[in-house]
Amino acid sequence: MSPAEVRFGELTADFGKTANDYARHRAGFPDEFFKRLEALGILRAGIRALDLGTGTGTIARGLAIRGCEVTGLDRSAALMEQAAELDRVAGAAVKYVNAAAEATGMAAAEFDLVTAGQCWHWFDRPRTAAEARRVLKPGGRLVIAHFDWIALPGNVAEATEKLIEKHNPKWKLGGGLGIYPLWPRDMGVAGLVNIETFSFDLDVIYTHEAWRGRVRASAGVGASLAPQQVAAFDDELRAMLAERHPEDPMRVMHRVFAAIGVAP
Repeated sequence: MSPAEVRFGELTADFGKTANDYARHRAGFPDEFFKRLEALGILRAGIRALDLGTGTGTIARGLAIRGCEVTGLDRSAALMEQAAELDRVAGAAVKYVNAAAEATGMAAAEFDLVTAGQCWHWFDRPRTAAEARRVLKPGGRLVIAHFDWIALPGNVAEATEKLIEKHNPKWKLGGGLGIYPLWPRDMGVAGLVNIETFSFDLDVIYTHEAWRGRVRASAGVGASLAPQQVAAFDDELRAMLAERHPEDPMRVMHRVFAAIGVAP
């Protein structure tokens, strides 16, 4: 595997291959996610935050806009280049570092907050949880978060997942509930305490074009298939949307989930 590649089961993915679609079409965490962190006293101006697996910086940028001093960490230089451009447009300041979540190279007890958005399953989870505890100040928080489409019978997410599985049998990430009961256990094993979770649902509006871009930017398509395979998938997705889900723009059900642990 190259330094930028990640693996889940038999699937090897490099999100740098789909960095342009990722930056344009993968919806960042909604405002309500940050408002919940603020209401819990986790997010406040002036704190130091480390965003693991930052990708195109959706959480890092949201924290920076709200007054945090943020470092975004990822193994993909291509994604962080896109993140820096999005930051420039948004007027956000984030420091980006090319490193692994399991070995950040950061000093011990350096951060008030460590976040990991949409990426915990790609890591060596025990090592990453231990590393997060190491770099957190006493009383600091680790927040593991997800923002997933939810496949239900007959909806566009279910039809899309079936199409991904057809084109890439190694992709085994479909059918998720958007709830991750193992993540609190990872925190507990690492010694984090006072663990809690929250989740909520919302619809995200996508045009057909934007949904195709969003799906091309997923692990099972643009991050793991050859360009000609991606093109074939995209053609079939375009036809499926026109035939079975003609509403354009359309609503796609999503679920936000977060697990929160405190460093003792």
